[in-house]
Amino acid sequence: MVEFIQSIGASALGTVRKLGAAGVFLYHALFGMIKVLRRPKLIVQQIYNVGVLSMAIVVIAGFFVGMVLGLQGYYQLSRFAAESSLGLGVALTLVRELGPVVAGLLFAGRAGSALTAEIGLMKATEQLSAMEMMAVNPFERVIGPRFWAGLISLPLLAAMFSAVGVLGSYIVAVWQFGVDGGVFMSIMQKGVDFYYDVLNGIVKSLIFGLVVTWIALFEGYSAEPTSNGVSLATTRTVVTASLSILALDYVLTALMFGGSI
Repeated sequence: MVEFIQSIGASALGTVRKLGAAGVFLYHALFGMIKVLRRPKLIVQQIYNVGVLSMAIVVIAGFFVGMVLGLQGYYQLSRFAAESSLGLGVALTLVRELGPVVAGLLFAGRAGSALTAEIGLMKATEQLSAMEMMAVNPFERVIGPRFWAGLISLPLLAAMFSAVGVLGSYIVAVWQFGVDGGVFMSIMQKGVDFYYDVLNGIVKSLIFGLVVTWIALFEGYSAEPTSNGVSLATTRTVVTASLSILALDYVLTALMFGGSI
């Protein structure tokens, strides 16, 4: 019994210690983000690595998700002769929820794992230590540009996901089921509010981008400098970031829409 209690205490202390280290890491990373603005080329390069290279999977996934939403939405709304509201329902679902959440999950799986593996390998090959020996701050040269890339890329990817999703649902509704295209678009445009729907979705994607990038970079920076350590850190990144997105989505939805739904 005593050993069991000790193991619980040790696990709790380890968790608190890791959270403290993650907080200190975020503190240094934010200061590194400010100083890296003097080198915009580093930010552009990382936006290409984590954003542009993730665009294909996000766009393809958004297109098929939109088609599925159009298909399922039509079958449900046709029971109440409300097919004309299909565009509004799909747009609100994508802009408010599926756009930021699914794009965030895809971003965590593709870009987050790549960031962890990259930073972990730099640590394993002592590149970060070499930078410190040459008086180069890794948080300014390595961590900061990747933080900016995550913050900038995920909102843009989420917007692409939502836009392509609406296109996919439009194709299904208009071409497959014969819904009037003008009615589809006009009701959607009237029902979607920029400040209440679109802006809240952008805020969600910004927070998801910050959290996913933070987790990915911290796991890589704190990984054991071995091949197995980097592999485990990459797995932890995907699992932790995905669960964090889902948990944060509930909290943010409750704060943004809880009083009005």
